Amino acid sequence: MHCLKMATSSIAILAFSLFSHLLLPTLLAISAQSNAIHAFPIREATIKDLQLAFKQNKLTSRQLVEFYLGEIHRLNPLLHGVIEVNPDALSQADKADYERKVKAAGSLRGLHGIPILLKDNIATKDKMNTTAGSYALLRSVVPRDAGVVVKLRKAGAIILGKASLSEWSNFRSSKAPSGFSGRGGQGKNPYVLSADPCGSSSGSAISVAANLAAVSLGTETDGSILCPSSSNSVVGLKPTLGLTSRAGVIPITPRQDSVGPICRTVADAAYVLDAIAGFDHYDPATRAASEYIPRGGYKQFLRPHGLKGKRLGIVRNPFFNFDEGSPLAQVFDHHLHTLRQEGALVIDHLEIGNINSLNSIANDETTAMLAEFKLAINAYLKELVTSPVRSLAEVIAFNNKFSDLEKIKAYGQDFFLLAEATNGIGKKEKAAILNLEKFTRDGFEKLMTRNKLDALVTPGYAVSTLLAVGGFPGINVPAVYAGDGEPFGICFGGLKGSEPKLIEVAYGFEQATKIRKPPSFKS
Repeated sequence: MHCLKMATSSIAILAFSLFSHLLLPTLLAISAQSNAIHAFPIREATIKDLQLAFKQNKLTSRQLVEFYLGEIHRLNPLLHGVIEVNPDALSQADKADYERKVKAAGSLRGLHGIPILLKDNIATKDKMNTTAGSYALLRSVVPRDAGVVVKLRKAGAIILGKASLSEWSNFRSSKAPSGFSGRGGQGKNPYVLSADPCGSSSGSAISVAANLAAVSLGTETDGSILCPSSSNSVVGLKPTLGLTSRAGVIPITPRQDSVGPICRTVADAAYVLDAIAGFDHYDPATRAASEYIPRGGYKQFLRPHGLKGKRLGIVRNPFFNFDEGSPLAQVFDHHLHTLRQEGALVIDHLEIGNINSLNSIANDETTAMLAEFKLAINAYLKELVTSPVRSLAEVIAFNNKFSDLEKIKAYGQDFFLLAEATNGIGKKEKAAILNLEKFTRDGFEKLMTRNKLDALVTPGYAVSTLLAVGGFPGINVPAVYAGDGEPFGICFGGLKGSEPKLIEVAYGFEQATKIRKPPSFKS
């Protein structure tokens, strides 16, 4: 309310000029769409479809990027799924087309020439910003590409732009709605515009669901890939902790943060995971986790009959908390029947011994995360080449001074204030972390090992905390549309390094059901 008028005007003009400059190519692209694009149907096309079209000269990467830029120009004012587009996206597409023409190594497979959106907490050392949706980091300069971006560029992917998100990955305020940030506005669910898009990787899920990009990356600390994927009818894969690098990602806590693909199909998620998984010397956790990567990568596990012989666990309480006979209960009972029909052994009515302590575990998780966030965010901010803010305290001060620009003064910054009040990892935090480790060991791990389960099956993203605190992987697949058309997913979670089995299970379910459909943009 009391920010300087000059500063307000300056940042507003800067934001508008960035938006205008970065979306200018779309104005040129729209007129070309009907003539150049429709020879190949791009909407809902998979990576495999696109690569085949490249190979058969039915499509170029430039045409593909022009299509997505046109769709962003057309739909983003409604959906707010993209916060910024890459002014170099078309030149990257031209480079990919040239490499394909001269048959450069790797130019006819994987992510080469495929446009990808990155959640706006994933650093790119280029003309784009990395802000976590906050004006506090606008025009900051990162020291280098994030580890996953290095791998994407090496794979030949085109960085299309940055996806919107819940500001600061939903760790600024407990009162802010999912999908809202100062820079990006309020993200909208493309199926039912009034429905919760869920956070914090909401823009990544919204954009892929609405065909604003081929594939995207999100990040998860607790639920931020699985939840928006469930709510926006896409596939989201939250990897084992450290399987993908977190270096260059605006952090919450290195104990739980993970980077993973959000795509329209399980196959596309496997292709993206193949590109981004692996060792990065800037993230020590990737050294041990790299041992989980199977020889030959993850796409080999895209087996239509991947459910055959799998042991799948069902914990009714508290995950299947539907009213008996309700439409959702009926749908998920049918899905369990499908899993059995496809050859899986479904072990029902299992119990997690300490599941009743889930609420207290959530409190321990928050206690640890607040202190870890302060340490991690201060380290990230200090490493920036240039930045308006260099510490959490300075971010809080910026938000107080320029609350009009942030547009969320009413939501406050209670998480930030609680985090700033911490003083390292003390007795309270250590006790909380020990409780989390014991909860994992005596609960989810014991359930999985005693019953020799390949995966735990749950509706939606309710299992996210169990997976988050233990660093375990999970994958969401579209499962149902409610009466009003709102999507809901099914999640398969497993022990560390179980991505191959989870991909087999998820792909088998997807191929047996083929639930996903394009969005309806219902009001």
